[in-house]
Amino acid sequence: MESHPQDTFFSQFLNDKRYEPQDIEAIEKTVAKLTDISSDRDRPGMLLGKIQSGKTKTFIGIIGLAFDRGFDAAIILTKGTKALSKQTIERISKEFEELTHRDLLQAYDVMTKPENLMGYEISQKLIFVAKKQPDNMARLIKTFSQEQFKNKNVLIIDDEADYASVGFKRTKEEGIESNTTTKQIDELRKLIQKSSFLQVTATPYSLYLQPESIELHGLEYRPIKPAFTQLVPINKSYIGGDYYFNDSLDENNLASYLYVPIKKDELEILQKSDRRRFKVEEVLTSNAILSLRQAIIGFLVGGCIRRIQDEHEGLIPSKYSFLIHTESQKGAHAWQEEVITELYRQLQESALKESPICDKLISEAYEEFVLPINLESYYLPPKDKVATTVKAALAQGWLMITKVNSEKQIEELLDATGQLKLRTPLNIFIGGQILDRGVTISNLIGFYYGRRPKTYQQDTVLQHSRMYGFRPRKDLAVTRFYTEPAIYQAMKAMHECDTELRKSFEDINGDQSVVFIRKDEGGKIRACSPNKILLSRVNTLKPHKRLLPVGFQTNFASYLKTPIAAVDKYIQGKNVSIDNEEPFLIDVEDAIILIRKIQTTLLFKESGYDFDWDAYEAIIRYLSSLTKADSYKNKVWCLVRSNRNLSRSVAIGSHAKFSDAPDTTRTDGSVAKELAIETPVLILIKQNGEESRGWMGHPFYWPVLYAQHNLKTVIFSSETQDD
Repeated sequence: MESHPQDTFFSQFLNDKRYEPQDIEAIEKTVAKLTDISSDRDRPGMLLGKIQSGKTKTFIGIIGLAFDRGFDAAIILTKGTKALSKQTIERISKEFEELTHRDLLQAYDVMTKPENLMGYEISQKLIFVAKKQPDNMARLIKTFSQEQFKNKNVLIIDDEADYASVGFKRTKEEGIESNTTTKQIDELRKLIQKSSFLQVTATPYSLYLQPESIELHGLEYRPIKPAFTQLVPINKSYIGGDYYFNDSLDENNLASYLYVPIKKDELEILQKSDRRRFKVEEVLTSNAILSLRQAIIGFLVGGCIRRIQDEHEGLIPSKYSFLIHTESQKGAHAWQEEVITELYRQLQESALKESPICDKLISEAYEEFVLPINLESYYLPPKDKVATTVKAALAQGWLMITKVNSEKQIEELLDATGQLKLRTPLNIFIGGQILDRGVTISNLIGFYYGRRPKTYQQDTVLQHSRMYGFRPRKDLAVTRFYTEPAIYQAMKAMHECDTELRKSFEDINGDQSVVFIRKDEGGKIRACSPNKILLSRVNTLKPHKRLLPVGFQTNFASYLKTPIAAVDKYIQGKNVSIDNEEPFLIDVEDAIILIRKIQTTLLFKESGYDFDWDAYEAIIRYLSSLTKADSYKNKVWCLVRSNRNLSRSVAIGSHAKFSDAPDTTRTDGSVAKELAIETPVLILIKQNGEESRGWMGHPFYWPVLYAQHNLKTVIFSSETQDD
């Protein structure tokens, strides 16, 4: 970046190693756009990052450079928690500490600032931090109503901008109503005569949730669409949804070891004490909490392995953390604390008595980390050394268990940087929504997650992923994410949606438009407003997207024979041999008939696994209707493959994962992609279904649908807000 003589406020960031060249470039571009492009209350600028990717660092730098470019004040609007507000003001104060000492800048929490600022103070650069709550906003409005502030050039930053802060809410009486805080933000922006507005968000979906134009109580509230979009650079050490949900599909990738499924029954047991289902004194042996026990002991072993690795390299051993987030109710947190504390106590006792059960549990946990550590060629400490270290950790009180479920607690637990303090080598945090957003947990290598809200909101659920952020590669080898399959699939669907919407903003030559569709009561596909979409049941359709059932078991042979014979007969009626590898074109109605016959042969009995066949049918109909050529209209390419012997599950360590790739990438996948240009492809893969491979001993068809290449990104939901 070219330096200016007046760069008093930004010069310090140029020498800060945290700011790489791409960060400086992004900051410079943003301030240039804020200066040159009108970003008023109707069309703000947007700083689009990823969860825990350095958005705060970036907008602090933007404030510094903005002050050098003629801005007089900055307002930072934070989410409504004291912890995040305190974290923000402390970070701002630290970043500009030298300038504050020189009386060039003052930073205030709007609720604790002096009632009347003196002219000397007002002449300095000013930063106000305010929670997006009515009392904070009212005090901010009062401050900027003063005559001394009317000519100030103000940069307003809406941190964690989402539907709650810039959008609308539904009411039974009038359908849609502007949020109280939204009205106050709008009032503030009207009040300040010269201002620029910058939204900071990690969830671009929220920007689609605003009406094109709506009139409420005689006042028109126009939607907030970005005047420009600036992307926050992503450091190569960043770990996010791509690692969780894309890299994890590759069995040769370290990410394939990350996810460990847990059962819904176990999550229910952890809601409250019920001795009919689980007795806390049996915490070391009961199968009722098998995954939780494995998670806690895995954390102990994994944390000790990392500390031994640090010592092996001559480094000071790090402290590590584990987060349990399954419920928002404090009663559940207390019960979970009781269970984990008892588990810790019994582990300590069994280690002291040299009980075989302690050695067995440590050994099993150790074996879980052997393959991923060897995959990356990291130093693997001997098992006996790890066991000795774990027992020392138990005896010497290395493990701290902390409940975090009130703002008072969170404030007490934060360190000077706004992160949760890691007081001991191994720290377990049990909490609810207070940990959702803004609070950073360093060295997090275990996440036991079970939140199942009635309505999944993307900006909230994705923010629950506290393991997103900058993670050392060595930590990833011992990092595990425990959750129920249904929750994992919902999060994966949201990630896919988020990724495609993000691409629409990243494409500077694109029109930033995405198609939102739903299935109506008659089964027909219709366009719909984005705010009708329930993100827990979305399918993101993009070029060559695969859709297929996973996690099923086949029906008994007596129920399989008739529908499978019917599919065989249909294929033979097309003068196509079962062994023929050539594609053939079929009517979409025939494709639906085949799919419905196959549906009767596949059963979903495992907790957390399901498949929406109605949505599958609707998607096939929609994709087949898109082609412009009459000869391909409402048609589907069909590929038949036979004599396949895929096992029902594959082993990842000691954990079984259901097979999800009946179509081979190099052959079936490549052929399907070549065909799927204007028309979708349905692959019918006939598996032999042998009992030795986990099936019921009879052949069955496994359907895989490929979307066509010439497809605009579509967000499809079979379940909507008003259903």
